[in-house]
Amino acid sequence: MKKLILGALLACGWCAAEAKVTLPEILSDNMVLQQQADARLWGWAAPNAEITVKPSWGDKAYRTKADGEGRWLLSVGTPSASYTAHSIEISDGEPLTLDNVLIGEVWFCSGQSNMEMPLAGFDNCPIEGANEVIATASRWKGIRVATVEKNGQLEPVDRCKGSWKVSSPENAPRFSATAFFFARMVNRVLDVPVGIINCSWGGSKVEGWLPREIVSQYSDIDLERDIRKEEPYDWWHYLSPTLMYNGMLKPLQNYTIKGFLWYQGESNVGTHKTYPERLKTMVELWRKEWGLGELPFYFVEIAPYGSYEGTGSAFLREAQYKAQALIPNSAMISTNDLVEPYEVWNIHPKDKKHVGERLAWQALVKTYRIPGIEADSPAYKSVRFEGNAAVLDFIHADNGFSRMKYISGFEMAGDDRVFHPAMAEVVGKNQIKVTCTKVEKPVAVRYAFRDNYPGNIANLRGLPLIPFRTDNWE
Repeated sequence: MKKLILGALLACGWCAAEAKVTLPEILSDNMVLQQQADARLWGWAAPNAEITVKPSWGDKAYRTKADGEGRWLLSVGTPSASYTAHSIEISDGEPLTLDNVLIGEVWFCSGQSNMEMPLAGFDNCPIEGANEVIATASRWKGIRVATVEKNGQLEPVDRCKGSWKVSSPENAPRFSATAFFFARMVNRVLDVPVGIINCSWGGSKVEGWLPREIVSQYSDIDLERDIRKEEPYDWWHYLSPTLMYNGMLKPLQNYTIKGFLWYQGESNVGTHKTYPERLKTMVELWRKEWGLGELPFYFVEIAPYGSYEGTGSAFLREAQYKAQALIPNSAMISTNDLVEPYEVWNIHPKDKKHVGERLAWQALVKTYRIPGIEADSPAYKSVRFEGNAAVLDFIHADNGFSRMKYISGFEMAGDDRVFHPAMAEVVGKNQIKVTCTKVEKPVAVRYAFRDNYPGNIANLRGLPLIPFRTDNWE
């Protein structure tokens, strides 16, 4: 009899445990919710359970009902941003409380290793100024970061690991450096809390962040061949398609955000012909699945890397710039000037501060409409050939360039398609004249169009000229 009673009590305890509301890890203490929004909260409970949510910033209680599988979702109205710490009580009869919640601006950051790269750096790959940034991390009380654990899955799942952390010397070494510098600048300018969700996987291709039903239509991808495991055998290969979308992106799409930051492309070198359309497809899908309208998408041009002779990376950078024109409400920042000569074979340059800040300029100008800031780099517009010279026109250089002469990075070719280093000088506020003693009749000009050929010219705000070519030769 005692055994029967004990069994019944254990069964009741098991049922109670099953009935209690549970949340995804991304809904945790210390999180940041998007201000002045219908911020979504979701989780699991007993089938058909009544769920009540009570935020501390108001008197309103929000209610919903779990479905037959115990899933529930609702939206809560959030106030204007502030540094006031709030709590949220979520209950199905047994309350669960989230504490130290801030209201501010939330950005979703994704890509491969240069976005993943933490302030602590990678082996033999430091972040410039990291020790000071980490030591002073507690000054940025409004910055919170959630780092999503790598989670490869063959099919979409609804859970992944990654909870919110406050900015402190203890936590900061694991924060994405690019994302943290972005958050720091936005926080300084807007004076509101900033939340960063870092959902990135080093080495991943753009196809890794797309679902099976899309990737299966690409003729160059065989899912059975390309989805593979590596040692240890329970770990997925980082180049595999769809795994990141299924295991890391899909579980987070209920989280209400302001926009996307993207730093990826190195693993797609060699597939530049398909990259612009696939990146466009990815952005369209993400926006559709988040259901928050045409969210801004700001992304990073891959940095110079490798030998001067190679051009694979140059074609990919060109593809990234083309993608910008295909994707509404998007912008690309250039990093051509942010690599030291000794970093020629380092695919993880140390300067992530300027990368993050240039992303912040895009958001501050185009999303938050802050006047007086410039965000766009000079970019090639047109060329005309006059005798032995080429005169090039540019956009985003109406006030001229950072230097008049001693400009490096330009090359010129004639009908033989052989490029030679060229002389360049500014001849107008938005014009540069290029000549080369080895090319009597030029037909093409390139700038920084090599795997690793940094230029040295920028606009008056220090934003570098975007690499380009006037030809269409392969």
